[in-house]
Amino acid sequence: MATVFPTNQAIVVGGGLGGMSAANTVVENGGRTVLIDKSSFCGGNSTKATSGINGAETKAQKEKGVDDSIALFTSDTLKGGAKKPELVKILCGNSGADVDWLVEKFNLDLSLLARLGGHSAPRTHRGKERFPGMTITYALIQMLEKIAERTDKARIITKARAHRLLMNSAGVCVGLVYEKGGLDFQEHGPVILATGGFGADFTQNSLLAQYRPDLMHLPTTNGE
Repeated sequence: MATVFPTNQAIVVGGGLGGMSAANTVVENGGRTVLIDKSSFCGGNSTKATSGINGAETKAQKEKGVDDSIALFTSDTLKGGAKKPELVKILCGNSGADVDWLVEKFNLDLSLLARLGGHSAPRTHRGKERFPGMTITYALIQMLEKIAERTDKARIITKARAHRLLMNSAGVCVGLVYEKGGLDFQEHGPVILATGGFGADFTQNSLLAQYRPDLMHLPTTNGE
């Protein structure tokens, strides 16, 4: 996260695994954060994941003698149809360290490995629980909730819909406006958007309606 103006907090929009990872990372590195989610509780679509989390060159793989590499994971991802190599490089390059971070920081068991479709090696990590997405995401939620209860380093605001970014005269985002209970509120600081895609926006002027109207009638696990 880069910032070009003085700030005392980072604003995270979205309380799924991505948002919770961002918020916990901010606090871990000595910062303060406020996390905003439109739902009545955090978790998002991440809690519905049933397979696990992918990572290459993890400690679990090394302990089990799995021959895997970031280069191989990158190649698999590009073959699978990824269109932005620069993002694939970050996704795959950070994946092993990210899985290890979840294990070490949140005391998660991700020692079971599986080789799923499109992968050249067993790199999908999970524990013994039936729903790994829920287990992983809730561990991060609980950590942030404890920090929010005991310190001023974190705040969690639910039932809050962020709807406008605040920009300064230089065109830099310096905060946002969110609606809660029919009233608008502002938070100031760098903004991390972790809201997922637009698959649950079925309004007539949505990106879904604009670019994939053929999918408008299909159900989705996104949203509430």
